[in-house]
Amino acid sequence: MLTYHFYPPDFSGQGISLVAFFILMFFVSSMPMVINNTPIFLIQWVTMAVFLTFGLLAEMILVQLGILVLLLRLKIQKDQLFRLPLNSLLFFTLSLLSGLAYFAMGGKIGVDLIDNPQYFWVAAAYPVIHFTLNQVLISVIQAALYGRKISFLEKDLIWETITSLITFPIGLILYILYSEVGILALLFVGVPFVSLSIILHLYYSSEKVIDYLQKAADIGHQMAERLDVNEVMELFILKLSEMLPVDYAYILDIKDNDELHTIYRIEHGKMKKNDLKPTKKSEGISGLVLGTGKSALFHSRKKWKSIAKEFLPGDAESLICVPIIRSNEVLGMLLLSSAKKRSYEKSQLMIVDILCSHFAIAIENAKHYEETKAKSERCALTKLFNYRYIEAKLNEEFSRLQNGERELLSLIILDIDHFKKVNDTYGHQSGNEILCELADRLTNLINTAGIAARYGGEEFVVLMPETSKDDAIGWAELIRQNIANRPFILKQNIDGRSSSTKVYITASIGVAAAPEDADDSLALIRHADRALYVGAKRAGRNRVAEYVK
Repeated sequence: MLTYHFYPPDFSGQGISLVAFFILMFFVSSMPMVINNTPIFLIQWVTMAVFLTFGLLAEMILVQLGILVLLLRLKIQKDQLFRLPLNSLLFFTLSLLSGLAYFAMGGKIGVDLIDNPQYFWVAAAYPVIHFTLNQVLISVIQAALYGRKISFLEKDLIWETITSLITFPIGLILYILYSEVGILALLFVGVPFVSLSIILHLYYSSEKVIDYLQKAADIGHQMAERLDVNEVMELFILKLSEMLPVDYAYILDIKDNDELHTIYRIEHGKMKKNDLKPTKKSEGISGLVLGTGKSALFHSRKKWKSIAKEFLPGDAESLICVPIIRSNEVLGMLLLSSAKKRSYEKSQLMIVDILCSHFAIAIENAKHYEETKAKSERCALTKLFNYRYIEAKLNEEFSRLQNGERELLSLIILDIDHFKKVNDTYGHQSGNEILCELADRLTNLINTAGIAARYGGEEFVVLMPETSKDDAIGWAELIRQNIANRPFILKQNIDGRSSSTKVYITASIGVAAAPEDADDSLALIRHADRALYVGAKRAGRNRVAEYVK
């Protein structure tokens, strides 16, 4: 009301022109560029021409309408509705202060700048004042609401400065042309500029896609360097969360060619147990994606709620589901969700699709590496660790002992008594059965207290970090009793008839410990082996002996 009272507009005979200006501004407002989560829309040149032509009140009204169009175009969420009154107040204040500064400098409305060049510099100063006040007001609001200090090197401010340098002169040209030729000026200036706005919008969109593609390539290289399956999955989800707004992330694996099981689960940045109920591969969002072979993008919960069978938290809104494909075979699914609506764009879906291809390759390579490593470290018969692995592990543990990371280290060596007689009596296949069952007994008995390995032939070792010699002797006695007191069952098939035979065996065991018995790994093995043959074998077998200096 005060603006109307002190600066009354004159709209007589110019209603059509105002409508034309609004239509022009509508097109410009509906094509913003979002940089660093800040929308930049190029309406300054239109509002400047409106201000110089129709006055402050008309400019205020059109700016408010432009803000409404912009926020509708951005589709702000409920939790962001405060931006409507905030932006309205911001631009009202900006319009008022800029207009008052213009009038204070002697500026007039509707003046012919060609016939009155003395007003040209005042009109040229108006956009400079407008831009400066805009940055000051934004800085105050960001400091008050978000505690953030704006930097003049930030990308969104640089873009706004560049666009302002381009658009404000165009606003002056539009005003001068409108004074000379009337509404045709909007066609002469407006159409080319709307085209320029579209080009800038497309340029920025393509720039974002290029940036995403570069990041995707870097992530692909990083995943290829990982040789552990869990590390690959962890890196994959971490990098996705850095690129996109991800509140929930799930990697699903197809098992038994029928069900989808969660094998990796992150919620609000924290890893959760994979205890979600599996879904049939023909059901839910993942079933839809699996059936069509195409990725799916949903902007809100109401779009996917009716088809979802997967467990998804109650606040999940935006959702992306992408198949993980390798060699035209679907290996699993990636499900990403955000608690906000319209968090994902089609270009982002494309990037996630590309990353899933990199992920599938990295996972397959990591699995092959782990399988190859396991084969090189495990005994093919008993599936226990082999000599190569236990020797390397012993050296590693001794290094920790010497560095102070460990205080104790014990080693148990056992040898089956008269094993040649078992092979001669029952055959080598039966001997292999006994070795496998003995390996299972060792694994179950020792569990996490030590590391069991087949040392060679009928010899086995158990490496026990942070275990005293006395405790290791106790473990060795348990192992001896477990072997001696429980028969080994041999399954035989003779002339098509199956039978079972009980075989009793015994083992001799030697124990040594560091640092009391040995200064290096080879000495520890040698001393445990000496205890085995001198203290147990020669003393009558089926007994535990400790190394004595």
